[in-house]
Amino acid sequence: MYILRHMTPDPITVAPEMLLPEARALLNEYHFRHLPVVDLHGKLLGILTDRDLRSAYPSSVLTDSERRLVYERVQETAVSEIMSTDCVTLGIDSTLDDALFLFDRDKRGALPVLDGERVVGIFSIRDLNAAYRTLFGVGEKGAVLIGIVDDGSNNIMTRLVIFLEEEKIPFTRVLRIYDKQAGDTIYIRINTFKIAAVLDLLEENGFSVKKG
Repeated sequence: MYILRHMTPDPITVAPEMLLPEARALLNEYHFRHLPVVDLHGKLLGILTDRDLRSAYPSSVLTDSERRLVYERVQETAVSEIMSTDCVTLGIDSTLDDALFLFDRDKRGALPVLDGERVVGIFSIRDLNAAYRTLFGVGEKGAVLIGIVDDGSNNIMTRLVIFLEEEKIPFTRVLRIYDKQAGDTIYIRINTFKIAAVLDLLEENGFSVKKG
């Protein structure tokens, strides 16, 4: 699945000359944690995060006079002076797997999405979670995930799908997981409020349902 379907398009961006109080007000107003910094043509120059801003503002351990001095400097500091320029980005043809890899590798909370050098979107960990919930049907009405032991018999997945269709048991996802320790498993996302009856039918037809 491509992130174009799940990113926030046309995100709010800021100019490098914007002062920190203005950027802070934007983050607070829209409850963002990341602001792409762009030039007049939308080219990405850097990222400003709420962490960058917290680091720039005076610490509570400073004396009152020290805090006033830091605060005065902050009032006149431009975004470009504290933004992160080592940006990790996604392209418009990137997938959810690409985003997951980058989030895990670089420990970023959000990634700008570029079309060439121009920012066209932003994709956050929250967006990734929502995308995978959609992909795997988490939270769908009446949706239940069932594990079937993959015993290695011929065409077990084919037989399982045919069985579900013949019995008119509504299902939306089928996923095979290979695991040497826990054993290979076929997971099926079934949409029914009669789960006990479905489990009995599966067992009666030679499919071993995983317990726990």
